[in-house]
Order: sequence, then structure tokens, then C-alpha cells
Amino acid sequence: MGKNDKAENRYLVPSVDQASRILFCLADSKSSHMSLTEICEKVSIHKSKAFSLLLTLQQFKLIQRNVDGKGYSLGPSLVTLSRKVLDNLSAPRLADPILEELARKTKSTAILGLIVDRHVFVAAKQEGESDIGVTIRIGHRFPLTYGSHGKAIAAFLHPKAFDHLLKGRDLYFHGNPKRFNRVRLQKELVQCRRDGFAVDLGEMMQGINTVAAPVIGIDGTPVGYIVVIGVFASELARKFGPLVAEAGKALSQQLGAEV
Repeated sequence: MGKNDKAENRYLVPSVDQASRILFCLADSKSSHMSLTEICEKVSIHKSKAFSLLLTLQQFKLIQRNVDGKGYSLGPSLVTLSRKVLDNLSAPRLADPILEELARKTKSTAILGLIVDRHVFVAAKQEGESDIGVTIRIGHRFPLTYGSHGKAIAAFLHPKAFDHLLKGRDLYFHGNPKRFNRVRLQKELVQCRRDGFAVDLGEMMQGINTVAAPVIGIDGTPVGYIVVIGVFASELARKFGPLVAEAGKALSQQLGAEV
């Protein structure tokens, strides 16, 4: 952690920080709900403190208690908040026809992800016609460095931003952070800059292949990515690559980027 990070952390409000971590904990849960004990273990908060925070969040309907009273889940007010955020973003609306065409051509799921700090979230998606597909919900979060989209974003970052990214504790470019290989990554980024897309062949999830391209903002830096994800054969990844790269370029131009 740098000096600037430490200085900024002095102004963080502990209760707000803890409440925020509870919300993200519930969002990342594979289960539809979590018990108080599970939340406390995940977020490392004492039960009495967590209960007070949950009760407060419940008042604003940011979380809700299950009918049986034995668990908590995200509340309906988050739908209102997220809808407002997405309404203010032009990228998802502009991306829909691009994603629809990409999904049709590849018969796979085409997704737009947008960057928020060290994460990305799914902002729009279109599913192609296929007997077997991959479904990811709108709003789902991933680490920024996750697989092909991580490589596509990193390849076009400013050098200082890239160096800062590599200082992160967990880097998921090659799946499990323990498998991260800096030399291999550098070669992949060079190829991504040349081709305009990056691939992940089953490293993030066995049997699932992805091809991603960056979406560039008006300032010339990545604001997100477009990815095609599916169970298509590995040899099709390179065939889909130019299509994904062109989709990323098209959306970038509509957002005002010079690419």
C-alpha cells in the first residue's frame, strides 16, 4: 500500500466500509442467501456489529431477510439504484446491437463489461442460438485481471496504470493466481496489441473458452471490454478473434475514442 492509499484510508468511515463489504459479500455469494454467521466469517465482523449493519441496510431495503428469518439476501432497492446507474451509462445501450450481431455470428454469449476500480461488472449481454450456452447475469462482478478480458484490458493500459495493476495481490490472468507467469503475460499482451484481442482456453473454467477485446474510452484508455464466451472449440477462438476485435473497436468509436 502506497502513501497516497494510506492517506486516503484515514478518511474512510468504518461502518460504511463494513456495510459495503457486506453488500458485496452477498452479491458474490453462490447461494441465494447467507446466514449471519456466514456473513461474519466472510467479512470478519463481530456478530453484534454485523446484526446492527444488516438491520440498518434492511430499513432501506438494500438487503432483505428471508421468510424463515434464517438468512439474508440483497434487497429490491438495489434494483432501483443499479437501474439508475445503467440508465446514465451510454455504453450498454450502444453495445446491444453490436453484441447481438456478435452473438449471432459466433452462436455464443457476447458480453459487455465495464471497469470499476480493480473489478469489472457485466453491463449488457446477448446470447446466441446454441444447444449449449453459458449464462452470466447482468451485474455480476469479476476481478479486472480475470482471463482474456484481463489481458485485453492490460494490453492497452497506460504503463503506470499497468505497473499499478501488477502490484495487486491476486492476478487471475492465467486462472489460479499461483499460475501467474509474468514472462508469458508480456508475450500475450504484445500479441493482443497486434491482433486486437486476447484468448483464454479453459484456464478460468474447464471447458469454457473466451475471446475478449478492449473497449476504449474518449481519453484513450480502456473503460471495459467485449467478450465472447462459450463451449466452442479452441480452434474457433482465433477465428472469432477478429470479430470480437471489430466489435470492441466499433463500440470504442461510438464512445468517442480514436482507434
